[in-house]
Amino acid sequence: MGKLTGKVAVVTGASKGIGAAIARELAKEGAAVVINYASSSKGAEDTVTQITSSGGKAIAVQADVAKATDIERLFAETKKAFGQLDILVNNAGVFKFGTLDQVTEEEFHRHFNTNVLGLLLVSREAAKLFGEQGGSIINIGSTVSSYTPPGSAIYTATKAAVDAITGVLAKELAPRKIRVNSVNPGLTETEGTHTVGMIGGDMQKKREAETPLGRIGQPSDIAPIVAFFASNDSYWLTGEIVNASGGFR
Repeated sequence: MGKLTGKVAVVTGASKGIGAAIARELAKEGAAVVINYASSSKGAEDTVTQITSSGGKAIAVQADVAKATDIERLFAETKKAFGQLDILVNNAGVFKFGTLDQVTEEEFHRHFNTNVLGLLLVSREAAKLFGEQGGSIINIGSTVSSYTPPGSAIYTATKAAVDAITGVLAKELAPRKIRVNSVNPGLTETEGTHTVGMIGGDMQKKREAETPLGRIGQPSDIAPIVAFFASNDSYWLTGEIVNASGGFR
C-alpha cells in the first residue's frame, strides 16, 4: 500500500514532461489522479493508459487553467469521478525567453494568465473541494526566481510570483489544514526544453558544469519530491520552497 492510498490528486499540465511524471508517481503511491491538459489530449490519454495499465486510477480532463469556467468544470469532473480531493499540483505553465526589447503585451499576458492567474484560480477551486481533513497544494516554480538569468524577465517574474503566492497561501489556508509548498526545478530535460533548444548544446553543458551533482534534471527527479509534499510524511511543512536542481543555485 502506497503512502497516498485513498487520496485523490489533480495535476495540471500533466500530459507530458514533469507533469506526466508527477501524475505517474502519485498514482504509483496509490492516489487516484486527474490528469489535466490544455490541448495535448493524446499525451494526457497516454499518461492515463500508463497509470491504469499498472492497476492505478486516472482520468484526463481538458481545461485551460487561465479560464475560470474551465477550472470549475475540472473540479466538477473530479468530484463526479472520485468524490473528493486531497492533493493539488499546480504544474501547468508556459515559458518563452526574450530580451527586454522583445517584451510584448501579448507575451506578458500569456505568461501571467497561465503561470500566475491560472495557479490562483485552480487553487481557489481546489480549496473549496478539500474536506475537513485539509489537503496539500504543491506549486511547481523554478530556480529562475532566485538566479534571474538574462533574457527571462517575464517568465522569471511569473515564477517569483509563484514563490510569493506559496508563502501567502500557506499562511492563509493553514487554519483549514491546507498545506502549500513549492518545488522549484532547475534545468530539466522535457519536450519543452528540447523544443526551445536548451538541451544538447552549450546551455546544457554550462549548467552541468555549474551543478554540484554534475547533470541536468529529469522529470523522474522531480516527481518523488512532489509525492513527499503530497503525503503525510511532510505534515509539518508548509510555506517551503525546495530547489530541485542538483545543488545548482
